[in-house]
Amino acid sequence: MRLKVPQFVRAGLLTAVIDGVFSSVLSRFFYGSTVTRLWQQVASVLLGPDAIDSGRRAAAIGLAMHLSVAFTWTLVFLVLLKLAPIRRAVSSNAGIVGVAAVFGPIIWMTMSLVLIPALTGRPPSITSRWWIQFFGHIPFVAMPIVATLAPHEADLHAHHHTTD
Repeated sequence: MRLKVPQFVRAGLLTAVIDGVFSSVLSRFFYGSTVTRLWQQVASVLLGPDAIDSGRRAAAIGLAMHLSVAFTWTLVFLVLLKLAPIRRAVSSNAGIVGVAAVFGPIIWMTMSLVLIPALTGRPPSITSRWWIQFFGHIPFVAMPIVATLAPHEADLHAHHHTTD
């Protein structure tokens, strides 16, 4: 499989936008907060709790962090896609959904149970919001990554013939 840079960029941007909209809608319409505060909270993971009340600059930093995380997980999946079992698994629409159903929760658990606690020094809090993110990472994070990077039928046949 030859990945074109635009495909990687499309997957990363699509993931950042879809997940960003999902998180923003939750924050604004379901959690009674603001979109600015959401991105300030993201920034606070690296900048500390003062970022939460630090205005638009902190929100912009949080948004940049969100974008970099989307591209990082896109890169992680790209590396995993080099493994034959993953390539075979995503060769059908059902396989794409199945892989996303596993990859999404892995992303959320890694972020919420390992990375964020390591950076903030705070233990994870498993609440209803945690579970919303757990399941939300399937359609709003993993699906754009997996569906965009999954090889098309022609790519699979070309790869199969070159490895015989």
